[in-house]
Amino acid sequence: MPNRTRPIEKVAKATAKCSTEAAAYGKCVLADYDSVHKDMCVKEFMRLKDCFVE
Repeated sequence: MPNRTRPIEKVAKATAKCSTEAAAYGKCVLADYDSVHKDMCVKEFMRLKDCFVE
């Protein structure tokens, strides 16, 4: 059986690699968490998404 990476391992590696982007996104959401709305932190989210996709 070939050596396969489990999906959770991929998520863990991406999370570790993208900690700066994740922190920026989290900080943006927490800045006004009482009135979170769609696309509120789209710039930060897209940076995090791009990092995960790499």
